[in-house]
Amino acid sequence: MSRRSTLAHLTGGLLWLAVLTIPAHAAILWSDPGSRVIHSTPDGTDILGGKVKRDDKASDALYFKFRVDPLSDPADEPYYALFQLVESNKVRLGVGNALEAWGYSAAYTSETGPSNKVAIDSGEFNLRSAHPEAAPMGETLPYELPSHNHPRTIVFKVQYVPGGDDLVTVWLDPNLTHGATAENQPDDVTTKFKAKATFDEIRLRHGGSGGIRNDGGNGWIFSGMAIATSFNDFVVVHFWQTWWFSTSLALFVLAAVGATVRMVERRRYQFQLQRAEQQHALEQERARIAQDLHDDLGSTLTRLSLLSGLVKADKDKPEQVEAHAGKLSQAADQTVRALEEIVWAVRPGSDTLQSLAEYIAHFANELFDGNVTRCRLDLPHDLPALALPPDLRHNIFLIVKEALTNALKHAGACEVLVQVKISGCALEILVRDDGRGFDPASLAEGRRNGVGNMRRRAEAIGGKLEWQSTPGQGTAVRLAVNLKKTANAAGT
Repeated sequence: MSRRSTLAHLTGGLLWLAVLTIPAHAAILWSDPGSRVIHSTPDGTDILGGKVKRDDKASDALYFKFRVDPLSDPADEPYYALFQLVESNKVRLGVGNALEAWGYSAAYTSETGPSNKVAIDSGEFNLRSAHPEAAPMGETLPYELPSHNHPRTIVFKVQYVPGGDDLVTVWLDPNLTHGATAENQPDDVTTKFKAKATFDEIRLRHGGSGGIRNDGGNGWIFSGMAIATSFNDFVVVHFWQTWWFSTSLALFVLAAVGATVRMVERRRYQFQLQRAEQQHALEQERARIAQDLHDDLGSTLTRLSLLSGLVKADKDKPEQVEAHAGKLSQAADQTVRALEEIVWAVRPGSDTLQSLAEYIAHFANELFDGNVTRCRLDLPHDLPALALPPDLRHNIFLIVKEALTNALKHAGACEVLVQVKISGCALEILVRDDGRGFDPASLAEGRRNGVGNMRRRAEAIGGKLEWQSTPGQGTAVRLAVNLKKTANAAGT
C-alpha cells in the first residue's frame, strides 16, 4: 500500500472515531435568551406559553436554568423574587429569593432548610453558595445575600416522582465550562430538598412586604432562561473545545506531517539524484581527461621518445640530427599545446562562453604564429555570462581546432577568418579560408582529414555542422549550437 493510501485510510479512521465518540446530548425544550426586568409583579404572568408541562404522573427529570442580577439590595428585605413553577394557577416550586429567607433560596418547598430565618407555610429553603455570608459572633452562614452587580446563574433539576414529592437539586452559580457535569459540581454550591414541582406555566414574580416603607426595592433582572432534559445542554463549549475542531486539528496536523514527510523525502530524492548526476558527470569528465591524455599527450610523448632515439642513432650524421631536432621541436610544441588544452578544460573559471572565445583566439594566434597564412579574428567583446558544461565547451573547441588545423595544413590559404556570433543562446562559429577548396562530394566518401570526428562531436552536443567549399575558391565550416538547450540536456 502506498504512503498516500495509508494516509487516506488513517484520516478516514480518525474521522469515524470522532463521529462515534460524539456525546449524545438531549434537547433544549424551551429557551428565552433575552433579559426581563421584574419589579412589583406579585402574581406574575406566564412566559412559557404552554411549551412544556409536567403533571403528577411524570417520572422523568427536567433541568431549568436562568441568570439573575438583583437590583434590590439586602436593605430592601424582606422581599421575594422568584422563578416560579405554576400549575393550574396553583403556585408550586419557586427559586430565587423567598420572602422571609433574606438570601438566595427556594420557596414553596416540602421541607425547610436548617438555616432559614423563619419557617412559614410558604416553605423556604436557603441555597448553599460558594460565597457564604458572614454573621455576627464570627459565624458564617452557608447561603449568600442577593446584591446588585453580582449576577448569578442558577440551575436546578427536578426528578419527578409520580404521586409524591419531587426531588429537587439546585446549583447556585455552577461550573458550566467544558467538561462540567451534574455529578462533578462542588458541594458548596449544591442544595437538595423535596418539593411539588409540577407545572404548566412559568411566572417571574417580585414583590415586597407591603406598607409605605418597603416595596421590595428595584426588582431583579432575569435572563438566559431555558428548560432541557440534560445538564450537558447548559454546558458552554467553545468551538476549539468541540469534537469537530479537535478532529479537524488532528487531520490538519496529520496532513501537515504527511506533507512535510513527503516534501523531505522528495528533497532527499532530488538531492540523491543530483549527487548521482554530479558523480556521473565527474566520471565522464575524468574519462575524457584520461582519453585526452592518452590520445594527445601519449602519442606526442611516444613520438618524442622515438625522435630522441633517432638523434642518438644518427649522432654522426649532422644532416639527420638537424632533421630529427626540427621534428623534436615540432613534437614538443604539440605536447605543450595539448597540455595547455587539458589544463584549460579542467581549470576553474574556464566554464564560460567568454573563456571559450578567449582560448580559441589564443590557440589560433599560436597555431598561425610564424606562418605565411594570416589568421584574422572576429570575436565579440561583450559575450553574455553563460556557463558551459565541460564536455560542451571542450567539443566546441576541438571542432574549431580541427577546422583551423585543416585550413593551415591542407587549404594553402593566404588568410583564415575565425568569426564568433551570439544571438540569445544561439552560438555560431565560422572558420573560413581563401584556399584551394575541395569537392564536397569527398565528405560523403570520408576522405577528408578529421571530418568524421568533427561530425561526431557536433552530434554529441546537439549542434549543426555545415561545410561550404568550391575547388579553387576556399572553404567555410559553420557550427551552430543552442547553448541553453544543450546545457539543460547536460543537467546544468
